[in-house]
Amino acid sequence: MRTPDQPSAFTSDSARDKYVAAYDRVLGELWPVPVDAIDVETRAGSVRIHRAGTAEGDPVILLAGAGGNALAWYRYIEPLARTRPVFAVDPLGEPGRSVQRRPLASGTEVGGWLTDALAALGAERAHVVGSSYGGWTAMEQQLGGGGRVAALTLVDPVGFAPLTGRFYRWVIVGGMAALLPRALRRRIADTVGNGTLREDVLMTLMTASRSFRRRLPIPPPYSDQQVRELSVPVQVLLGARSALHDAQAVAARLATIAPSWRVEIVPGTGHALPVEAPDLVIERILAFPGQAQAEIATPKHGTDHD
Repeated sequence: MRTPDQPSAFTSDSARDKYVAAYDRVLGELWPVPVDAIDVETRAGSVRIHRAGTAEGDPVILLAGAGGNALAWYRYIEPLARTRPVFAVDPLGEPGRSVQRRPLASGTEVGGWLTDALAALGAERAHVVGSSYGGWTAMEQQLGGGGRVAALTLVDPVGFAPLTGRFYRWVIVGGMAALLPRALRRRIADTVGNGTLREDVLMTLMTASRSFRRRLPIPPPYSDQQVRELSVPVQVLLGARSALHDAQAVAARLATIAPSWRVEIVPGTGHALPVEAPDLVIERILAFPGQAQAEIATPKHGTDHD
């Protein structure tokens, strides 16, 4: 498997300029509260972070998955910012306003830029929330000894089972469906198991990012020993219909090797869990850390959102 030897980047300055213009339009249209844009320097490039919320308290750090950025969390900002500082991050290596200047060839290097960003923010007890690849980034930051984190919420994270052809087909089909007319795209969202396809405004960013070349390491599955190394409280939210992994199998494995972790399987959702059940995910972020005991929960109430 090839190791990335170049930074992720747009194919040209004009392609980046077009994307940034679309990004700024989406930010203005979707963002529900005032935010301060911060650019912090890390070992691998400049990271754009949007800050909202109170001045005091332990911050919540939001990390989107592959192909995403801070704007994917637009539903989360206002409810989280009522009680604490919130930092929504454009991850290095993904399309957004961050600028990667050095290759990221390993999980240690991916986790390293996050450690630098937390240090630049002055975060000491952050609650890091990572979706998909963002969850892997958060795990790597902790496994690399980065500290500065008081809790992790991992939302259908990569790294707890091997990536399969089923997942890659889900990604390809989703990318093709994103180019369809709005009505058809929204109609097939349930069929392909991808609630992101109902996000009309965010879909304009996906279209604009086609000129972006993503060069990041592919996460291998964690060993049992690596999972046991984490010392901070962790909760994992899994989409019951996720194309990424068998949610029941992942939950059963974690119950055995990490019994202190809180694990929840969310019915009616897939790998796009953050956009399919935002209210539930927000509730879990605000309530965690809770009781330090093994838990595999399946809520009885519905969680699908249009």
